[in-house]
Amino acid sequence: MSGPGLRNVDSHAAIHEAALNEAIELNDLLDKLLKDEQPEKGLEVAHIAVEHWETRTLRHAQAEEEGLYIEMVKEKPELKEDVIGLIRDHDILRFLVKEIKKILDTEGFNREVMQRFHALVVVDIYHNQEEERILPDH
Repeated sequence: MSGPGLRNVDSHAAIHEAALNEAIELNDLLDKLLKDEQPEKGLEVAHIAVEHWETRTLRHAQAEEEGLYIEMVKEKPELKEDVIGLIRDHDILRFLVKEIKKILDTEGFNREVMQRFHALVVVDIYHNQEEERILPDH
């Protein structure tokens, strides 16, 4: 069973907005470090950003998959395809985080890492919009 924060549209949207705003702020800082050619500091902040995605967004995604999404499909089977799409979004986020970690470990902080951090934000924005579109019907 999912918690009340996940089932309430407004509180769920607030969770999304807070995590996304923090991610965008981290991206802004990382962009500046890349521009200023500070790879050591960039590597440090990139690891913090990875931790942010893992503990805020991906942990939230797991909670949704283990509770809210199951409940949604049980109550409204016609949402199954939408939920499959939402889970696919989570898989893309997980893939991007894994790629970032691999690059950080092998090449350090670079432009490729930033491209993936920006992709995370874009995928998350789309995912949140879709989820919030579906959630009121739940």
